[in-house]
Amino acid sequence: MSLKVTFPTSGVTTWIFLPPLVALLLAYFGAMAGVTGAFLLLPFQMSVLGYTAPGVSATNFLYNLFAIPGTIWRYAREGRLNWPLALSISLGSLPGIGLGYLIRVRYLADPQRFKPFAGLVLLYLAFRLGKDLKRGGKKAPPLKARVRPLSFSWRRATFEFAGRVYSFPPWQVFLVSLVVGVAGGAYGIGGGAILAPYCVSVLKLPVHTVAGASLFGTLVCSVAGVAFYSLGFAAKGLSTRPDFLLGTAFGLGGLVGGYLGARTQKFIPEKPIKWGLFLVVLLVSLRYLASILQ
Repeated sequence: MSLKVTFPTSGVTTWIFLPPLVALLLAYFGAMAGVTGAFLLLPFQMSVLGYTAPGVSATNFLYNLFAIPGTIWRYAREGRLNWPLALSISLGSLPGIGLGYLIRVRYLADPQRFKPFAGLVLLYLAFRLGKDLKRGGKKAPPLKARVRPLSFSWRRATFEFAGRVYSFPPWQVFLVSLVVGVAGGAYGIGGGAILAPYCVSVLKLPVHTVAGASLFGTLVCSVAGVAFYSLGFAAKGLSTRPDFLLGTAFGLGGLVGGYLGARTQKFIPEKPIKWGLFLVVLLVSLRYLASILQ
């Protein structure tokens, strides 16, 4: 019995256990920081599996639909889902997904054009992660700490967590999420990989209050992303549909990894995880940007 399988839509042939295993590892570590690992899953599909058609972005979104729900449920159950922040992120990034999709199918369908774009996005992520690491690590909050919303308006939202009061401007989160949504729609991510570092580094919010909200926004955007790419609007004959079998294989691994990551987040220091993500993102981004010189 062969352990290799061919996925008909993408044409990818690989070991049957490889997609769920890779997704499980990415989702496990990513869930702790508020990302699904999709921003690293796309380079894996393109560079390792050889899947470069626009449908690779849609497959990334499909992976998110599996990987996120269990994670969100865990954060909500433990009282660490910041609903005001989740709403601000979702409302901002959702419209950008549609525009990002159009940019992908109109101008970035050629892998030689898309790889430099992906490299720039990943380089920005590496910069944000590196800047956050320079600030130093933080002690984990009490295990029973919960997010308690205090007030919410378009100008300012406040909440209490672990005995401290934090605030952020929803209008600013909305605008940043809108821009991030455009990049996410083209890249095949919900934007959490950019928004989570932004909320932690710029807004100075605890990562334990950001992770669930970031993932909630990513889930909302991923639903829209799968719809856009499946319908193939304005694609002009390009294959934009996701590989549902490959996406499901990734998703099953992501479902388990994301839930376990959310469950263990409060026990694990964030600095080692961020260092690992920083190094991987930086190396992948430099590899993609090097394609410009070839």
